[in-house]
Amino acid sequence: MNINPVVHKFGAEYAEHFVSLAVETRAALPTDCAAFHLNRKPQTLRLWSMSGSGPIDPLRINGRLAWPVAEIKRLLGVA
Repeated sequence: MNINPVVHKFGAEYAEHFVSLAVETRAALPTDCAAFHLNRKPQTLRLWSMSGSGPIDPLRINGRLAWPVAEIKRLLGVA
């Protein structure tokens, strides 16, 4: 049985709300979108931002975290 791990983890209805990285036009994503693409929970990304231990450093825009799409693509090896 071939199960998409992202859909399995988050649920099919959740996956429908996100755009593929290949067609993403935003320069940075909010935490929930970035977590979806990285197959992590949003809280994991928040911990990365606080500790500075993650593979990506977020931007802070008006007190909110924004995760650069270019860095997510680089990390995932997506052109």
